Amino acid sequence: MSQVGFGEITREGLWTNNVVFAQLLALCPLLAVTGTATNGLGMGLASTAVLITSGLVVSLLRGAIATDVRIPAFILIIATLVTLVDMAMNAWLHELYKVLGLFIPLIVTNCAILGRAEAFASRHDPLRSAYDGLMMGVGFTLVLVLLGAVREIIGAGTLFADAALLLGPGMAFLETVLIPDYKGFLLFVLPPGAFIVLGFLMAGKRLIDFRIERRAEARRAAAADAMEV
Repeated sequence: MSQVGFGEITREGLWTNNVVFAQLLALCPLLAVTGTATNGLGMGLASTAVLITSGLVVSLLRGAIATDVRIPAFILIIATLVTLVDMAMNAWLHELYKVLGLFIPLIVTNCAILGRAEAFASRHDPLRSAYDGLMMGVGFTLVLVLLGAVREIIGAGTLFADAALLLGPGMAFLETVLIPDYKGFLLFVLPPGAFIVLGFLMAGKRLIDFRIERRAEARRAAAADAMEV
């Protein structure tokens, strides 16, 4: 099997095959925990850690796992890694762990992780598999942070609120009050606000893709005309 280039893996993870915008996966944690950009960042980093390690482990063991039991084996691997991440966050990021709550163990049910294990890691070398997990995780984290940031700014007028408390004192520099004395817009803090913002973000992504395709078509047409001349 021909190996996928790292550039293509990067484009797939960040944009063209983004976990949320293209695959429409992991919407439950996306909508539930993104009340602030800080929560989104914490959830994204936890998911990224599982994506990287699961891709690496599945790739390393792909020759030893029988085809008939590969899905249960992948689920077992992912569940083990999620348990380790859950315990690590409980030990070292306890405040964030309390905020994210049940959604950390529920990373096991994230179809994007199992999907990448089956579609990519089980068919490629460990380096590419780990890098694919990294790019998919970064793409997912960016959407989580962007959604949380928009909701937090409109809903409370802040950005990365409680970052020092949830992510550690070293993240205090992220905490910003963008609109002083702002009374907030409760709708965007609540779940309906997540659906509204996600809808606009997805529409924006579609619009950008449409414009990129239009420009590509224009370049192809110009190149065809030049060849005819």
